Amino acid sequence: MPERVAITDAAAALVERLVEQHGPLLFHQSGGCCDGSSPMCYPRGDFLVGDVDVFLGWVADTPFYMSGPQFEYWRHTHLTVDVVPGRGSGFSVEAPEGVRFLIRSRLYTDDEDAALAADPPPHGPQH
Repeated sequence: MPERVAITDAAAALVERLVEQHGPLLFHQSGGCCDGSSPMCYPRGDFLVGDVDVFLGWVADTPFYMSGPQFEYWRHTHLTVDVVPGRGSGFSVEAPEGVRFLIRSRLYTDDEDAALAADPPPHGPQH
C-alpha cells in the first residue's frame, strides 16, 4: 500500500528534539489561509482531533492528521513533511526554534491512486 505521508530526515530529527522537550506530538494540517496551510505540530493532547479529521499515517512516531475538507482537495497527493529556516505559526511547537514545518507534495501515480482509493483512510482520533 502506498504511504500517504512521509518525512524528511531533517524534519524527523527536529521532531525527535521536540519530543524531548514537549513529549509525544501530533501533526495537523488544517488547510486554512496563512499559517493554516502549513502543518502544525502540537503536544499530543493539546489539540483535539475531530471526527471529520483524516488520519494519514505516522511520521517520526508522530500521527499526522488533515482536516476532512482539506483532504478532499489533497486526496490525490503524497505529502512529505520538511523543515526550512524561518518562523511559522506561534502555535506550532517548532516556532521558537527559528524553523518551520512545510509540506512538499507530488501527485500519486495512477496505480498508487487506485490502490489508495480502494482503502480510504480512517477519520477521527487514531493514536
